[in-house]
Amino acid sequence: MAVQTVASTTDSAIANAVDLGPAAALSCRECGHRVPLGPVFACEECFGPLEIAYDFSAHDTEELRKRIEAGPANIWRYAPLLPVPADVATKPNLNPGWTKLVQADNLARELGVTGGLYIKDDSGNPTHSFKDRVVAQALEAARAFGFTTLSCSSTGNLAGAVGAAAARAGFRSCVFIPHDLEQGKVVMAAVYGGELVGIEGNYDDVNRFCSELIGDPAGEGWGFVNVNLRPYYAEGSKTLAYEICEQLGWRLPDQLVIPIASGSQLTKIDKGLRELIGLGLVEDKPYRIFGAQAEGCSPVSTAYKAGHDVVRPQKPDTIAKSLAIGNPADGPYVLDIARRTGGAVEDVTDGQIVDAIKLLARTEGIFAETAGGVTVGVTKKLLESGALDPSLTTVVLNTGDGLKTLDAVAGTGLSATIRPSLESFREAGLV
Repeated sequence: MAVQTVASTTDSAIANAVDLGPAAALSCRECGHRVPLGPVFACEECFGPLEIAYDFSAHDTEELRKRIEAGPANIWRYAPLLPVPADVATKPNLNPGWTKLVQADNLARELGVTGGLYIKDDSGNPTHSFKDRVVAQALEAARAFGFTTLSCSSTGNLAGAVGAAAARAGFRSCVFIPHDLEQGKVVMAAVYGGELVGIEGNYDDVNRFCSELIGDPAGEGWGFVNVNLRPYYAEGSKTLAYEICEQLGWRLPDQLVIPIASGSQLTKIDKGLRELIGLGLVEDKPYRIFGAQAEGCSPVSTAYKAGHDVVRPQKPDTIAKSLAIGNPADGPYVLDIARRTGGAVEDVTDGQIVDAIKLLARTEGIFAETAGGVTVGVTKKLLESGALDPSLTTVVLNTGDGLKTLDAVAGTGLSATIRPSLESFREAGLV
């Protein structure tokens, strides 16, 4: 199947041949132009990004709630709200999701939060990051459109998620990463047996290369999960919003702190919350969304603080490599959401990231990767500045496992080395 980068009404034959549940069309986020479902990601009218438009008219609120609650303990419990066929749970997939929402009382006391502090810990997914959610969605679209190779541009976590999902589903995989990623992420991406290609440059260079490959005959039959399958892929992030609200007893949180790489996760969590409100599954009330970046790659935070609507690209220089996207595609939409909800976008230094990783581990027993250090560090900073209200229910996202970014806390080690005797133990001053 030839891969297109711009939607065309000639895609109707493709759209009529696929079953993607309640997904009705692709709609441009900028101009609203609608086109049939297909492996496309940019509007033919204005080149704006395309996203899934749904027909939820058949859903009865109480019946839908019962169906969700009776569903499997993974993202497919929300299949009626996702671009997937009704029998998705029977297909070979990693079945991510339904990760823990940890009530972080120890951390709350440390930070002075009284209204309830929760960590949505997505390190419990199959490849230990939230990327399993978005790849699971993209995989179903790849099946529907007849692709044979699963691919992506990645800062690390996505590469592993694609490799694992492709192996499970019987697809070939070939993924592209910056050549200088953390070794743990390189190994985790390579172990699944697909091709792993390092590109000399940063993530933005990798992404540009993949965009070129899509338009080349060498990319025939390739589904790039975060490029030509991006509208479907991005919907996986909505399941974080669904789970958080269901785990809170079908309630909206008052405040959320979400990491920003491309910005897609934050925008889709907002979309998921608004869908739940529209469906009547949660009570409509105000909520505030805060974005979190590392100072060494903070184009959205910089734009927010300057009052700009345009995000100026930056060259990344941070230990939070999973967030090191200097030209985030969804940056302007993040700014809109932060301002619309009364939130903000903030950043922290590499030193603050490391301190936050250790703080979360010490208080809650959760070892977060550097992106989790960013969200916890930004939460602390926002509380200190008064931007976050400590009396409100707050959810902070940890999107990956600290075992993937061990270099960030490499100085952590033994408290003491002693001889195997009580005398030596006492001499060490440990009692």
